[in-house]
Parts: sequence; C-alpha cells; structure tokens
Amino acid sequence: MDQAQALARLDEERSAALQLLATLTRDFTGIIDASADSNADDEHDPEGSTIAFERSQVSALIEQAERRLAEIDAARTRIDEGTYGRCEVCGEAIADGRLEARPVARTCVTHASGGNS
Repeated sequence: MDQAQALARLDEERSAALQLLATLTRDFTGIIDASADSNADDEHDPEGSTIAFERSQVSALIEQAERRLAEIDAARTRIDEGTYGRCEVCGEAIADGRLEARPVARTCVTHASGGNS
C-alpha cells in the first residue's frame, strides 16, 4: 500500500471514528439528561441499574472511539516519519493485506500474534 492510499484510508477511518464519537457523545449526554429527571437512587429504582449500565456502556464505547482516533493519528505520524508499514518489532515490511485490513497496524502478522521470529 503506497502512502497516498494509506493516507486516504486513514482519512476515511478518521472521519468514521469522529462521526461515531459525535453520536456516542450525544447518546451519553442524552442518558445523563434522562437520568437527571429520574430517581437518583439506583439501588431502589428498577430503572436505575439500566440507566447506570447504559451510561457505563456508552462511556466505554466513547473511550474505545478515542483510542481508535489516537491509533489513526499515530499511523499518520508514522507516515510523516517514513516508518509506516514497517513492523515496530522486527523492522520488516507489514504485508499489504494486513495494512488493508488494519491500516493502523504497527506490527507484522508474526509479531501481532505473539511470535518471536
């Protein structure tokens, strides 16, 4: 995968991650707003545990989307530094198929699966 293809793919991934993050943030705000109007006693409120679960679940998804953005930004930095597409462990080229499937990949298949070679 050449640099132009990698940048285009990372830009697509970044755009999708930003859209997801915006949606999740709206959902989280909606959950918080809804819980402000409800009984704050989760222990005795039959809906309390559901609201707390939803808030926790959306919060975890937000953190995951933020980590994804950080991975994408790190991959773009590797492109700028000329190290994109090289395994961070062995320095060998990462297979194009792996980069197509996972454009933020930092390691070759062998090292991603815990291999020592």
